[in-house]
Amino acid sequence: MPRTDAGTGAGAKLKILMLLLYYYPHPTGLTYLAQVIAEGLARRGHEVTVLVARHSEETPLGESMHNGVRVVRLWAPIRISRGFVMPTYPWRLYRLLRQHDVVAMFTPMFESALGAFLARIAGLKIVASHTSDLILPKSAVNNYVTAVMSAIFSYMARRSACIISLSADYADNSPWLAPFLSKVRPVYPPIAIPEPDVASATRLRERLRLNDGPLIGFSGRFVEEKRPELLIKSLDVINAKYPDARIVFTGQHEIPYEDTWARHRPLMERFSDQLEFLGLLETKQELANFYAACDVFVLPSDSEGFAMVQVEAMLCGTPVVMTDIPGGRVAVQETGMGKLARPGDWRSIGETILEVLDNRDRFVKPREKIAQIFSVDDTLDKYEATFREFARR
Repeated sequence: MPRTDAGTGAGAKLKILMLLLYYYPHPTGLTYLAQVIAEGLARRGHEVTVLVARHSEETPLGESMHNGVRVVRLWAPIRISRGFVMPTYPWRLYRLLRQHDVVAMFTPMFESALGAFLARIAGLKIVASHTSDLILPKSAVNNYVTAVMSAIFSYMARRSACIISLSADYADNSPWLAPFLSKVRPVYPPIAIPEPDVASATRLRERLRLNDGPLIGFSGRFVEEKRPELLIKSLDVINAKYPDARIVFTGQHEIPYEDTWARHRPLMERFSDQLEFLGLLETKQELANFYAACDVFVLPSDSEGFAMVQVEAMLCGTPVVMTDIPGGRVAVQETGMGKLARPGDWRSIGETILEVLDNRDRFVKPREKIAQIFSVDDTLDKYEATFREFARR
């Protein structure tokens, strides 16, 4: 049945439908962004439903509750690159649309055009959160996929009421967002991580270090756009001063839709004594301890919508080396807790890492300062106000 509740003013409870492809426990920045917003709004008394693919057999099929959020996972028998084919998606989506007040769509997402079309029929407005343009390794197939996804995004964006970008810097430099800047509202992502456990971080540091060498951290998928090989190559620069330096990776290494791991295996074998791969860390506390164990955190990406992991590292007391790219550079520019390197240049990355290691105290800032700039409550306030503005009356 259509929604008939009166009023969406301040204090009124909203029914919010969130559309994305993956949800907890899938470990990406986009899913974490959606999860923090969904759970935060649920704690404020709103009814939040998340419609996603069942990306893993370890997650329940159908409806379940997670931290106050209703999660609907659909059968997804066919994988295409990062996406899925979900045969029941259209009718299940339309049924949910008629039960809610507003749609929050997290893009890029193949189903966003269908979502925009059905939302219009159901009389709902869309608030899109655009985390980043889709960038895939160059190939004929991936180039086609990228072109199709760009067209799908444009269809959705023309019909959306508002598009939230993770920063003004990224929006101003995004080819996908360029035609729709009048609809864009920059809102920093909500970033929360517990304080590190000092004893656990110290034990981890002692286990991972080579002699007395510095620990260099990286957290994320081992994919082409994040350029992990540039960080490894930078050891040629770092080793001149710190021959016992070690790079420690957390995150997913072998990605089913990319061959980045396999292509760079010879490079990893060359520096095998100085590389450690911890895999996915199960909890935010483990991740906090990892950040605190490192002397510097590095993200040598070619493209990032924001890169929330760098702010997590800052909150745990670890300075950052980030490439000077739209969106990705914002955290370092806002906080001063790190330094920017030239994108695509492993020598510049290595030299910048050395500068931060040699002047670490100059870059470390109080946790309170970082938390004030990237406030979870401020972000939730802005999302809540935007959903109220465009909710069905």
